[in-house]
Amino acid sequence: MLVLTSAQVEELLDIDELIDALAAAMADLSAGRASVPDRIGAVVPDHDGVLAAMPGYVPSARTLVAKIVTLFHRNAGTDLPTHQAVIVACDPETGRPAALLDGTVITAVRTGAASALSARLLARPDAAVLAILGTGVQARSHARAMCRVRPIREIRVAGREPARAAALATELGAELGVAARGTASYAEALDGADIACGTTAEGEPAIQRAWLTPGMHVTSVRAVGREIDDATVADALVCVETRRAALAPFPAGTVDLLEPIRDGVIGEEHLHAELGELVEGTRPGRTADDQITLYKSVGVAAQDAAAAALVLRAARARGVGTEVPL
Repeated sequence: MLVLTSAQVEELLDIDELIDALAAAMADLSAGRASVPDRIGAVVPDHDGVLAAMPGYVPSARTLVAKIVTLFHRNAGTDLPTHQAVIVACDPETGRPAALLDGTVITAVRTGAASALSARLLARPDAAVLAILGTGVQARSHARAMCRVRPIREIRVAGREPARAAALATELGAELGVAARGTASYAEALDGADIACGTTAEGEPAIQRAWLTPGMHVTSVRAVGREIDDATVADALVCVETRRAALAPFPAGTVDLLEPIRDGVIGEEHLHAELGELVEGTRPGRTADDQITLYKSVGVAAQDAAAAALVLRAARARGVGTEVPL
């Protein structure tokens, strides 16, 4: 079995290749070619944690994987990430376990890359001002990925601690070569932005309709609690990975959509399209420059499979990793 560390995975995973691979994987998923059953989880209530299992087979990636991921909210603000994971890849022809690789990096990078795919499909082509809401792992992942798909010239960062937002803005500006600044509030970051990425972990909704500019593309990846207010959900063209995943009972689905449906704000039909339907052209995307579009993510195993396939292909080509007998 080939074993790959987090540092090796990070070195091997190419964001541009990943965005293209995610497009193919999401098309497989929406067309019924991929097999991605509902995730299952064990709750650890004493520590506000969940361990979830996410298996998936994606034919376009020729990859069969299972991800074991933990979500421990109390890790926010510590040296440990809230999401930690490992991925087992099996030979799709024989079922033989073939590789074990760090899944924490893959989870972080593929989540930002999937949001970037949504922007490539839904954001205005000239979108240049990016608002990053949050200051953690996903804030960095989203900023890096969004700069690959749109001509970003300005990044604004907002978080619960303005000093951390300013520090992250300085970091991203130097890394990505664009103007970047921290802001005092979410509202300030969103004012006049073209793309907004919600990557917050907790608190009141960071994305509120009154703060949004016509024509904005919004992405949201918060796993617990509301990141988007009802008015934004109601007014936006809403897209998801799959309707089934988004509407699964919480914690598998997302309360950002489940609560507005429960309260009668929207119906299930308000979920306009899946990413794969946009890729395949079976559902339309943006139809007007002033339309607000929203991609609400819950994360699906097809994305992990696509990322793992790229990592393993690069590892074998470069001779990276350690072979360990079982």
